[in-house]
Amino acid sequence: MNLHSLKPAEGSVHNSKRVGRGQGSGKGGTAARGHKGAQSRSGYSQKLGFEGGQMPLQRRVPKFGFKNPGRKAYKAVNLDDILRVAEATKATVIDAELLASNGLASKRDLIKVLGRGELTIKLEVKANAFSKTAVEAIEKAGGKAVTL
Repeated sequence: MNLHSLKPAEGSVHNSKRVGRGQGSGKGGTAARGHKGAQSRSGYSQKLGFEGGQMPLQRRVPKFGFKNPGRKAYKAVNLDDILRVAEATKATVIDAELLASNGLASKRDLIKVLGRGELTIKLEVKANAFSKTAVEAIEKAGGKAVTL
């Protein structure tokens, strides 16, 4: 294969249809647009989602449900994940920045600590929310659960 031998696949390239060039072309007169109506005129453009007068999809499908604009979405972080981070970094204070730098949350996430796993070392954990079991486990290990 060489650059000079490259060509498009067989049947993939067509000559463009020259419409409105006289009766002899077979596409003169109406230029293959039919007779009258908005679609035959220049400057016509269809509304987005228009289906030829048929009830469009966005109106056929019913609306349902409710999106609460005041919802707070927390990123869940479990105690076993916190323990793993603490052992890897030798940190005694666990906060959002440390969790973000270790890939457990992003900087802007609200963090909720959940109680899966056990803590074996004394830690001060700073988060936006805690479950009851997580607070119990942190305090049982001698640490503190600080709500931001």
